[in-house]
Amino acid sequence: CLLVFYHQFKLFRGSDRVIDVGSEWRTFSNEKALKDPSRVGDAQNTLLNGGDLTTMISKGTGAASFDEFGNSKYQNRRTMTSSDRAMLNAFKEISTMADRINLPRNIVDRTNNLFKQVYEQKSLKGRANDAIASACLYIACRQEGVPRTFKEICAVSRISKKEIGRCFKLILKALETSVDLITTGDFMSRFCSNLGLPKQVQMAATFIARKAVELDLVPGRSPISVAAAAIYMASQASAEKKTQKEIGDIAGVADVTIRQSYRLIYPRAAELFPPDFKFDTPVDKLPQL
Repeated sequence: CLLVFYHQFKLFRGSDRVIDVGSEWRTFSNEKALKDPSRVGDAQNTLLNGGDLTTMISKGTGAASFDEFGNSKYQNRRTMTSSDRAMLNAFKEISTMADRINLPRNIVDRTNNLFKQVYEQKSLKGRANDAIASACLYIACRQEGVPRTFKEICAVSRISKKEIGRCFKLILKALETSVDLITTGDFMSRFCSNLGLPKQVQMAATFIARKAVELDLVPGRSPISVAAAAIYMASQASAEKKTQKEIGDIAGVADVTIRQSYRLIYPRAAELFPPDFKFDTPVDKLPQL
């Protein structure tokens, strides 16, 4: 008898998996029109203390769901801590901001981790969680090599540029981390693409900006303003001309800022263009501003 049991046990261990661990794709609700019939809930969130493994009871609709006084028989207990609730709200805000500027999932994950570290350290007490989340998103973009400007983050959040900048500096100090310095090349491709400029103009603008930095023509100017000025110069020399306002709206800089950087590089414009650039407007006919 034991021998038979042993052989059966070995046969069971050697057989294929008999338990389906996949999602349960049936639904028993009345919402038949839903595209995703899965009723297994969201994935476990490891950033929350409880892993977000909670069960929520929906509000009853039938007579059996209420007692004789009209009170619901089945009620949810507050199982989520205030700390987890605050982090969950911040994660939702981060996801919303990232969606608005088409950031990938790895940026969201890094931002969430940064926010969790800052929140648990309690090093930014008194600062709004939305401001901390916005600053974390800015840092995550820099660390992942896809930097966004402060104005781009401001546009998708409810926080001022000044407050995001303050939180940015405090977070770097609190976490003892750093970010790479931004360069004109970090923004050039995106700015030119959003302006609808052809590849030749983008390559010329990239060359102009890099050459201007190498020749030390723009000391103290931000990479964003230098990139905007280079795009303006390259576009004015091509058939695809763009105004300062059009470029400023995309780059998030004022017209006067573009003019200031442009005036610094204009005197040596002849040295800044790539040798194979095809001019529609000669260098000596470029706007002098």
